[in-house]
Amino acid sequence: MKDLIRANKGFIAFLLLFGVFRTAVADWNPIPSASMRPNLLEGDVVFVNRLAYDVKLPLTNSILAHTGEPARGDVVTFDSPQDGTRLIKRLVAIPGDVVELRNERLVINGRQAQWGPVEQVIEPLGGASVAALRVREQIAGRTRQVQFVPRIKTPVRNYGPVTVPAGQYLMLGDNRDNSADSRYIGFVPRNLLIGRAERVLVSADILDNWMPRFGRFGQTLRD
Repeated sequence: MKDLIRANKGFIAFLLLFGVFRTAVADWNPIPSASMRPNLLEGDVVFVNRLAYDVKLPLTNSILAHTGEPARGDVVTFDSPQDGTRLIKRLVAIPGDVVELRNERLVINGRQAQWGPVEQVIEPLGGASVAALRVREQIAGRTRQVQFVPRIKTPVRNYGPVTVPAGQYLMLGDNRDNSADSRYIGFVPRNLLIGRAERVLVSADILDNWMPRFGRFGQTLRD
């Protein structure tokens, strides 16, 4: 065993450094679900900046130092406070914010989101194609597209008002009717934030023919 380690010490050192890099500096995250449609699609692989908010002890959630503050509108990867599953959602509210959904429309600190024109689209859902609605949502100085699927029977089209506790954040999926987010799993503590998703690295149509979607390569996620 000692001879094996000695003969491969360079490769072993590379693996260790690579592991530290992925767990402490930067990472990539494949998108497996439709919860962030239309901005992230199944088959996208996103670059995650793990140093955007905190420096952590590698392989742990222990914060060593803060490097930045999570902001409303950031696309964030985090460990679910419910079961530890890695998720990616939109951070919509920071500590102290009062948040509400009124028949789907987001309200933060008493200010209601402004919606642009409604676009009707067809979206995949459970192997079928269903009608969906997309709107451009503007609130708290940030703008993004969000999507609603009226066919989905969800009990949380109305939510709150709730006040985000200190040191925690409220997350929503951009595909509002098809996302297991803070309405279901609760607020997300800062130590469970992994990093900020910056851009799409590569993308392939995993729901159909697995062809590369070259137009999505390098697409930024920051408005």
